[in-house]
Amino acid sequence: MVQARACWTNWSRASLAKPCLAMAALLMPVMAMAQSADPERWQLNMGRGVTQTSQNAYDAHMLALWICVIIGLIVFGAMAYAMFKFRKSKGAVPDTTLVHSTKLEIIWTVVPVILLVAMAFPATSKLIAMYDTRDAGMTVKITGYQWLWKYEYPGDKPGESVSFTSRLDRKSDEIRQSKVDARTANHPTYLLDVDNALVVPTDTKIRFLITADDVIHSWWVPALGWKQDAIPGLINEGWTEIKTPGLYRGQCAELCGKDHGFMPIVVKAVPKAEFDQWLAAERAKNAPPAPAEPAEAAPVEAAPAAEAAAPATAAADQNAPEAAANAAG
Repeated sequence: MVQARACWTNWSRASLAKPCLAMAALLMPVMAMAQSADPERWQLNMGRGVTQTSQNAYDAHMLALWICVIIGLIVFGAMAYAMFKFRKSKGAVPDTTLVHSTKLEIIWTVVPVILLVAMAFPATSKLIAMYDTRDAGMTVKITGYQWLWKYEYPGDKPGESVSFTSRLDRKSDEIRQSKVDARTANHPTYLLDVDNALVVPTDTKIRFLITADDVIHSWWVPALGWKQDAIPGLINEGWTEIKTPGLYRGQCAELCGKDHGFMPIVVKAVPKAEFDQWLAAERAKNAPPAPAEPAEAAPVEAAPAAEAAAPATAAADQNAPEAAANAAG
């Protein structure tokens, strides 16, 4: 209670000293129309994201929101009007015919059904499109471990595949283990940064194969507009096509053990040319060393003694027939 009173006092002082901040907080749902991919402080509405899937989710959310707002205005407006216009102090008499009106029963049954069907058709088509991984330009395999991620880029030929692990960055880990207040550590991306980000090209449909090695994890990047469970022994699929280059952060969204809160995800979207350069550099880095070529043998020079002995041997061979003839005579 004391803490609640202190919060209320601080808020009241801030609102009196800076009324524009209070007005901005009230207008936050309207201002949320132009948000970035990363969440912000006091953000009330969901973000648009950077993919068509996230845009579809945002559109469906806004459609349902405005339908609910209109229904709420009509219902609460009618309640307020009835309570003040037909109150007992003004001599109002209850109308018993309204309760059992067949026309009203049909109206407030048919209208919600029509609204639900009108929202179900676009939502279903967009949901089906979320799982359509055909015609993908590339594939990335994601494997969840306790407590890190492994990314693999399969290659067309042996030796062209690239794989690496991605875990919590060293600075965040040091802050976490030091047990100091993270708000004073001057690390804006505390628990949201990694040592190796997942690098993907923009304007390319990317198919993800998602699984796990030990327990159930969940790969979730809000700016992409979807999340997918990583289950041991099962491969789930997902896809994305990022239009805007940038860094997009996420986290494991399934309770997977004591370090579940320390499994961040960072997706780095870059233009295609830059991605091709990065992939070529990673393949060159991971390529096995080329075998050494055998050295050519140097010509061997004849020894001086052998050279001296060679003429003597030749002369002896020439005199051998003469010696044999003299011995026979």
